[in-house]
Amino acid sequence: MFAFPLLLTIYAGFIHAFEADHLLAVSNIVSKRNNVRSSMKDGIYWGLGHSSTIIIIGVLMIVCKAGITPQYFRYFEALVGLMLIMLAIYRLTAFFKAQKLVIHRHAHIHDASSHSHLHVHVGHRHEHHHPHSLAYGVGLVHGLAGSGALILIAMSQMKRPVDGLLFLVVFGAGCIVGMIVAAGLFSVPFSKKIIQARALQGALIVITALLCFLYGGKVIYDNLIA
Repeated sequence: MFAFPLLLTIYAGFIHAFEADHLLAVSNIVSKRNNVRSSMKDGIYWGLGHSSTIIIIGVLMIVCKAGITPQYFRYFEALVGLMLIMLAIYRLTAFFKAQKLVIHRHAHIHDASSHSHLHVHVGHRHEHHHPHSLAYGVGLVHGLAGSGALILIAMSQMKRPVDGLLFLVVFGAGCIVGMIVAAGLFSVPFSKKIIQARALQGALIVITALLCFLYGGKVIYDNLIA
């Protein structure tokens, strides 16, 4: 028998995936995809990375009795804020590198005379879609955020170390499922099959990247300055 409510723990992990910093990170990752299936794979890798970090820290604290003070977890949170800023910069850089100026002429006939007009507009270079290692790496760092509270709950409520670790594994499984759903939902606006307008897709990419940047700055301020 489990020493904790199984379904409630899975649900808690599922809801955890929908926290603001998680959604901002995953939206910047899946905006490079052009289909929902690839984005959901990003969600799997993000969840695996997130769960890996929590379980590793859990083993250190629950089994190995490593002393990690609350102040360290504030540094962990700040590191996540820095990661969000770097992710936003990376996404904006990749997006603008993919843009190109297209210059061409159109010939028009007016009153039996031909005129040539110069047109300049922004085109689009093909963006290389990297493997899912980016999602795993972001999830790995993201697992540092909030891991302290989770592990303290596991340590205080579970009588045996194995129960505490099992709690973290089940929580992580729920988080993976939640991130798959979140990645799939947030990838819809960037899917070429759903939204054809490049201008709208570009605006969404810039907006989500800027929000990610600002939120990362807030996380750093709250944990290191405020």
